[in-house]
Amino acid sequence: MPVPHPQASPREDTPPALAPSPSVTEPPEEEVHRLGEALEARTENVVKGTAVRAAKAGGVLVDPLIQSGFDRMCRVSTVALAKWMAGGSPEEGRKASQEVFQHHGQVAAERAAPLNEMTKRCLRWRDAVNEVLRDSATHLGVSPEALSRALAMVQLTLDVTLVRISEVFEAERQRTDEELAFMATHDALTGLPNRTLILERTDQMLVRARRHQTPVAALFIEIDNVKSVNDTLGHDAGDELLRAIAERLDGVVRDTDVLGRVGGDEFAVIAEELSLAEGPERIADRLLQALTEPFEVAGEQKTRVPMTASIGIAIGERASAEELLRDADIAVHQAKWDAENRYAVFEPGMQHAVQSRMELEMALRDALPNDEFFLVYQPTFDLRDMSPTGVEALLRWKHPTRGVVQPNDFIPLLEETGLIIGVGKWVLQEACRQGAKWREAGHAIGMAVNVSGRQLDSDEFVTNVQDALSDSELEADALTLEVTETTLMRNTEETARRLTAIKELGVRIAIDDFGTGYSSLAHLQQFPVDALKIDRSFISRLRHNPQGETVLHTLVQLGKALSIETVAEGIEQQQELSLLQVEHCDSGQGFLFARPLDVGATETFFENWAKHSGTSTPSGTRR
Repeated sequence: MPVPHPQASPREDTPPALAPSPSVTEPPEEEVHRLGEALEARTENVVKGTAVRAAKAGGVLVDPLIQSGFDRMCRVSTVALAKWMAGGSPEEGRKASQEVFQHHGQVAAERAAPLNEMTKRCLRWRDAVNEVLRDSATHLGVSPEALSRALAMVQLTLDVTLVRISEVFEAERQRTDEELAFMATHDALTGLPNRTLILERTDQMLVRARRHQTPVAALFIEIDNVKSVNDTLGHDAGDELLRAIAERLDGVVRDTDVLGRVGGDEFAVIAEELSLAEGPERIADRLLQALTEPFEVAGEQKTRVPMTASIGIAIGERASAEELLRDADIAVHQAKWDAENRYAVFEPGMQHAVQSRMELEMALRDALPNDEFFLVYQPTFDLRDMSPTGVEALLRWKHPTRGVVQPNDFIPLLEETGLIIGVGKWVLQEACRQGAKWREAGHAIGMAVNVSGRQLDSDEFVTNVQDALSDSELEADALTLEVTETTLMRNTEETARRLTAIKELGVRIAIDDFGTGYSSLAHLQQFPVDALKIDRSFISRLRHNPQGETVLHTLVQLGKALSIETVAEGIEQQQELSLLQVEHCDSGQGFLFARPLDVGATETFFENWAKHSGTSTPSGTRR
């Protein structure tokens, strides 16, 4: 902002202590000294005079903080000049000048005010100083020669200051430009090259490769579950994790190769010549190995976070860096579909597969708002008396043109994209609503709902369970949430805390696909588990592998030792049922009894069972 016009002119503030010239003639040096003393006494007159000139000129509007800095520099300059005139040390003046031109140069370089405005303010300061000196010379009666010397000292100070301001401005501008150039080509979080610089260097590598007939490879690295860390521990923890990941990856990449961050949880390595002598697969192995040790993320408490990654590899000549990275990106999608923590090498057929997958994902995003999802229900039986005790809600998708899409084709994609959180919430609400409706109709059955690891990554899931029970009025002990063994092991402490909160609502907890993960007895005891669902793979082995009976016996006895219900999945043959009953497995489900049924078929099933059994409703003794 322009400086307000002062109420009093500099001349009106002339100190009354200034005395007229003595009758005895003084040497010019002494007269200059007296002018210096007078100038220091009237420093504020100079500040006001400079402000008056700036206001009259209608200078560039500046921030009040910048204006305050100008005023301070005006005082510093005036006092330093006055002391020099008064016979002080030139070194003091040089130090003061250093501060002034450093300040003005930085202000200009940082674009807080234009350089020409800095120059104009220096000139106005000179004019204000000269006015005070002339006025003081008149009152003091100093000789014209002394005044001339004093004015020359002012001009010399101004000349040096302007030169030095320009030098500082240029140095600061160059530094700022270098910082801007770095920011334009590097990731702000990790300091690694960003996508722009990676593409530029990859193009250079491709040119060298064509010239020398040497290979180039791109490795596209996608870190798994970073979003889960952001959701559970906060974005600061997520940022800290990404910096630690970048450091780990950088530690296994050769200096001749390029490592960069191309997206939120995506990195890339571009390798050539010597690095590829052992093959890009070996580089991928090293990168995956670098992530095996869990990361320690700070927060209110130190948290050890295990991380995995998927890597896509593209090798060979391409027309551009964009094409090489595109093919590596396609390969990383294939790696993610195959399994976590592995790599895949690009093949031409992958592009079509990825395109189809992308189209499926786009369609999947519209499925929930378009009411394309529906639930089917597979009954569960008490194996002692073969009475139905509950149903498991299973998600299905009917696309308007694709028809019914198989669960294996879309549920992994829901997990990968995070859409499972919204869809899982809908499944929970719909299953509770239907379960309450059946119980109200006299079918005393329980409702089991599968829970994704993504859902359990957030405390919001506990609220979702509360809301589903409240909205549907389903009794809490009629709901069982099924969590896979692998999900339990993702973040044991947080998962145990959330499951405990859900258990306190009265909801039952079951471990799904038990025996396929890596949990131990000690791990199981951390969780409030009511039931173990023995994976169907163990049941199918009963037909072909004599050792299968031993494994089954062990799993059932484990449940009994922990006072946990055991439920067998995938029962398809009478022989399997007989063996399970001999082992005293509590419950079971499978095609031998009933396939997944829609709402109408499920109701018919209950009614038919009631007629044949001679009872009015399913027993509901075990949910």
